[in-house]
Amino acid sequence: MARWQPGATQRLVVAAVDLFTEQGYDATTVAQIAERAGVTKSTFFRHFSDKRELLVAGQETLSRLLADGIAEAPADAGPLQAVAAGLERASSVMGPANRELGPRLKAAIAASTELQERDALKSVGLAAAMTSALVARGVPDPVAHLAGELGVLAFKRGYAQWSESDRDDTEEFAPYALAALEDLRRATAALG
Repeated sequence: MARWQPGATQRLVVAAVDLFTEQGYDATTVAQIAERAGVTKSTFFRHFSDKRELLVAGQETLSRLLADGIAEAPADAGPLQAVAAGLERASSVMGPANRELGPRLKAAIAASTELQERDALKSVGLAAAMTSALVARGVPDPVAHLAGELGVLAFKRGYAQWSESDRDDTEEFAPYALAALEDLRRATAALG
């Protein structure tokens, strides 16, 4: 096995999601994931502490990009405008591989309670990153929390729509996330 080939993290994630979908999360072993990805088991453990952690690959990067986009939004931007800037910044790391993985990842998560729990923790982490960035901009805590949660919902809804859309459509992720955020903004206005 060529351990020096680039892209081991991405190959491990794709291999795991495929195996989780094919045979279930519980039936999939780290050894199987490593073999499918073309790496050794020790290489797997250099990238991830266990197979649950495959689901949150890139979470730190995504959280940082969301927070950076919010921090760099224009000073007069409202909370949701700042969240939109964060979503745009985060979209820079969402490429064709992320789009392809979406439907398979959704199926794997739906089939495993453990993966559903890990996905929920990922959402909490993303919301916390956005909330902290908004508070640092001077947004009051309750408003920052609500805007952060709406940002996560927009990210998830946008990602689902983007990953399930026509593959011939070359549109990037950002317009999907921003449209989802606008839909949520209108929905909150309807709450009265």
